[in-house]
Amino acid sequence: MAGATTAQRGTSDRSGRGGKKRPGPSKPPKPPKSSKGSGPRGPGGARARRVPVLASLAAAALLAGGGAWALYGSSWLRVERVTASGTEVLTPEQVLTAAAVPVGAPLVSVDTDEIASSLRGRLPRIDSVDVVRSWPHGIGLKVTERKPVLLIKKEAEFVEVDATGVRFDTVGRAPAGVPVLELAAEHSPSARRFDEQRLLREAVGIAGSLPAAIAKETLQVKVRSYDSVLLQLTKGRTVVWGSGELGEAKGRALTALLKAAPKADHFDVSVPTAPAVSGS
Repeated sequence: MAGATTAQRGTSDRSGRGGKKRPGPSKPPKPPKSSKGSGPRGPGGARARRVPVLASLAAAALLAGGGAWALYGSSWLRVERVTASGTEVLTPEQVLTAAAVPVGAPLVSVDTDEIASSLRGRLPRIDSVDVVRSWPHGIGLKVTERKPVLLIKKEAEFVEVDATGVRFDTVGRAPAGVPVLELAAEHSPSARRFDEQRLLREAVGIAGSLPAAIAKETLQVKVRSYDSVLLQLTKGRTVVWGSGELGEAKGRALTALLKAAPKADHFDVSVPTAPAVSGS
């Protein structure tokens, strides 16, 4: 029994705590820690990243400086040519002289708004003007002139009035197809209520609302009161227009009457829904 016990204990010693331990799986060695200041995260890497950034900024500064020099300092983009278009009564030379565009100045420095404002002030006939840069050396002036719809006789001359009531020029000869205003409202009962300026606005509104074909045949707009306006047409024809209200309807009615009764000499469209004609 003692021998058996001894044999078991010996076996236990070899496989238990008394025996040698079997080696386990080995762990891979840890890489050495990089020392401070080396590798891509250190000062050397930051400097390497700053170099292309600084180079890009320098290139941008050079480009900006070069662009500014090309626009303002060089002779490449300067005003060499100024043109005017759109004139009818005015001449291109009048527009160019009034504009006074600085030839030889850098094209980018030309104040287009100032030139447009100056032109309208010096030449009231100009209603609007577009001042356009035409790169690399040109300035274009596209003008739109005012159109007279009514004339005010002033001694031997005529004052032109546009559709907005602006008196923009005085001419020695009446333009063809533009009626002359005759104010005869001194003794009108409504003279105190409707002064000359108000009656002028009414006359301008009436003249501006006339169909083009009728406007060309209208010689005179005679205002006797606010609601008593007569038109004198060619061939001795007269038209009772009434007030300035319902201008488009009256124009349509008069157009129909002129076609229906071409030999008539008196027309009444003061009530456009019930027009009348006589003398045919």
